[in-house]
Amino acid sequence: MDPESARADAGEPGARDRGWSDPEAWSIVRAARRTEKFLARFAPLRMSLAVPRTADFMARTWLGADDGDIPRPAMSLAMAAQIAMDEAILLGARGPSRFPRRDEYVRVGEEMRAASRFYEERGFVDDPLSYHRSPPPLEEPLLLADRSLNGIAFERMSFDSNFGPHPGEPGRERWLGYFPNHIAHAWVLRHEGTAPRPWLVCIHGFAMGYPLMDLAAFRARHLHEKLGFNLVFPVLPLHGPRKVSKLSGDEFLSFNLQNGILGMANAVWDIRRIVSWVRAQDPVMVGAYGVSLGGYTTALLSSVEEGLDLAICGIPVSDFLDLMIAHSPRHVRDRGLEHGALGPEARRAWSVVSPLHLQPKTPPDGRFIYAGLGDRMAPPEQARRLWHHWGEPEIAWYQGNHVGYLLTQEVQRFVDVALAPWSSPGSRSRSPVA
Repeated sequence: MDPESARADAGEPGARDRGWSDPEAWSIVRAARRTEKFLARFAPLRMSLAVPRTADFMARTWLGADDGDIPRPAMSLAMAAQIAMDEAILLGARGPSRFPRRDEYVRVGEEMRAASRFYEERGFVDDPLSYHRSPPPLEEPLLLADRSLNGIAFERMSFDSNFGPHPGEPGRERWLGYFPNHIAHAWVLRHEGTAPRPWLVCIHGFAMGYPLMDLAAFRARHLHEKLGFNLVFPVLPLHGPRKVSKLSGDEFLSFNLQNGILGMANAVWDIRRIVSWVRAQDPVMVGAYGVSLGGYTTALLSSVEEGLDLAICGIPVSDFLDLMIAHSPRHVRDRGLEHGALGPEARRAWSVVSPLHLQPKTPPDGRFIYAGLGDRMAPPEQARRLWHHWGEPEIAWYQGNHVGYLLTQEVQRFVDVALAPWSSPGSRSRSPVA
């Protein structure tokens, strides 16, 4: 008996419950699913589907109605190539080895329901800001001179995070068992002298957290040497030197959805401690700039931390559950919804770390967003939702995919203009290894 028939006989919702009663139609569905499972076993075959998926996206975009908020992407070979790149990466990451096991759907669903009850009973769902406790100030972190592989001198900062989930919070023991995560890290670029400087907290994306990648992702030389900013690059929980698996950040954004909630709370806690240290350096201003996962973190930080002068969210995610549902294979999505792992309880739990459920504290004229019209990893709708929630601040749409911002002059100008009120060109940088 095939799995779908077995589930139907057991009274579980399946394809037949969704209207597949015709035997011929049902045989087509089974054949399609067997083909999908076969393709899923081999990364090159999976990634080859990027071509038809790209063609489908471009056709739907071309034939679809104009959207008043999001400009229509340019239909060009360059755009198609960038979209195909995103699609190939997404397909490559959807191997069976990364799919949850059957018992994990049950466990994660139960944990999401427990988290939802925990947050509701303590009033965190009605008042998400109360979920985020004020961390102690960071006073004497360890700072060691270093140099990145591309020759940029910086200081390695490290300190005890001292973060712990709330007593009794679901997932607490698992999170505390990630021992490398207990030490927080950051990369620091400072200028010579004691004159007050503007400071920018640069928050990296998923799978990053290493000096070479982080400094390149933000054009660190340009921001530091040309615009005159002091920079600090926090390493997000379970990333880089804090990781507990082969892939940086893998346990942060996994099917263990409670890890994402605790990870965001931990991230905001650590960054707020770093901000307290920055404020002790007599800064002219303090701003935050994040990309992708860092864009989400920046939006959340700017809703929790008082006094940030600036918040730039690049290619931001604003709703991780929607993103997970959109990117998951059909069977993962269906089972996740069926067992409650991706249902209303999960949404209620995630609301405590959602920037869409908190009000930004950064001044309206200090909020900026940019996003790619061909971004398939964090689709434009994610940026639009944040843009609406933030009161429709300055936003730049570029013709490109998720990482296309790195090569787009329009984005570089947009960021420079956002930083212009505090930039001081021609500054000398400190070389900590001199």
